[in-house]
Amino acid sequence: MVAAQRTPYLAPGLILEALRKAQGAIYYSLGEPAFVGAIVSENLLEESIGDPILRFLVEIERTVQRFGQSADPSLEAAMKEADIVIELASDVVRLFTGETA
Repeated sequence: MVAAQRTPYLAPGLILEALRKAQGAIYYSLGEPAFVGAIVSENLLEESIGDPILRFLVEIERTVQRFGQSADPSLEAAMKEADIVIELASDVVRLFTGETA
């Protein structure tokens, strides 16, 4: 994210990469990333997801997809949203791995 702030012309790709890494960290903290990813993919089109963890994972995936498909996102808004997702990912990883900040 620091690199995205320093090089605005590269920011969209760097933000997307940061989001993917945050998502990957969550998946690894939950177990087998391919298995978690498959479950998330199966539920992407669901309107209502009862399980709060699965709903969170699906929303992260939707955010990553939205960034990947956006031609020219507002840099400031993108940075804010990415920062929130990365902070949430950090919290989840700390929770599931038992590490402290």
